[in-house]
Parts: sequence; C-alpha cells; structure tokens
Amino acid sequence: MNRKAIYIITGFILFAALSRLLPHAYNFTPIGAIALFGAAYFADKKWALLVPLLAIWISDLFLNNLVYSAYYDGFAWFTGGFLFIYGSIAMIVVLGYYLLKKITFGRVLGGALGASVIFYIVSNFGVWVTSPMYPPTLEGLIMCYTAAIPFFHYTIAGNVVYSAILFGGYEWLKATYPEFQPVKIES
Repeated sequence: MNRKAIYIITGFILFAALSRLLPHAYNFTPIGAIALFGAAYFADKKWALLVPLLAIWISDLFLNNLVYSAYYDGFAWFTGGFLFIYGSIAMIVVLGYYLLKKITFGRVLGGALGASVIFYIVSNFGVWVTSPMYPPTLEGLIMCYTAAIPFFHYTIAGNVVYSAILFGGYEWLKATYPEFQPVKIES
C-alpha cells in the first residue's frame, strides 16, 4: 500500500474510535465497523489487527479515565472484561479479512451483522464469566444473554451506520482522489 492510503485508513479508524467519546446510545459504537474496515483495507494482516485494537484501546483510555473515572480507582489502563471485548474485535478482524476480500454492499452489510453477533456472544459471555451478577450456571448464562437483548439492536445499528460511513467515505475518497488507491509497495 502507499503511505497516503495507510495514513488515511489509520485516520478513519482513529476518528471513528474517538467518536465513542461523543454522547451515544448504549452499544451504538464503531467497534465492529473499525475491525471490519481495518481488515478490509490493510494488506498486512498484522496492521489489520493492531491498528483497530490500538485505536479502541486509546479511546478506552479516554473513556475510562475521563468519562467513567468515578468507576475506577486510579488510572485505568483497561476496561473491565477487556479480554473478551478485544478478543471479539480480533475475531471480527478475522471475519472481515476473509469476507471482505472484495468490497460490496452485501458483504459489508453481512460483515456488520456478523460483527454484531460476534460481539454480542463473546462480550456477554465475558460478562457472565467475570461478573457476580449472574450465577455460573447455564441458567445464569441465559439470563445474561437475555438481559443484553435490549442493547443488541444498538450494536447492529452502530456497526451498520459506522460501516456505511467508513467504507462509503473511503470508497468515495478513492474514487475522487486516485492517489489514495491502494498500491502494493514491493520490498
């Protein structure tokens, strides 16, 4: 890829991640869209995973230590349950890497829906495993997933809207400014 394209893709991801600082409905976030976008446009799998994870972590630092600082004792480097959240992001990157080798409306929409399901399943499993709110039984797991249903539509909406913005914006940019077309750099 050319350097301009790398900077633009990274900028899109950072901008989307920092949008989490704006007031929004619970779970209406760009997390899944960021992971899909990085997977789709970074040619190097390493950057497709690292840049979205780093962007989410940076926005988590701001959220944990500014917006939600009353809930933490001291500086919070990570969100509670971060292994499950970041694990779901990694899984979404893998989904995006295979699903979005070719960018189409249907594939992006399918990726956004798949990302929502992955995030719902993995993050709520993490809540069940780490939280004393639910008993460590099958019934407790079902209770946890059931309690999360009212937030699931916001996860879907956030992934769909942010995917439309990220993918649509970058595709428009590439069509308008040819210098942002990805170009393989031979090493």
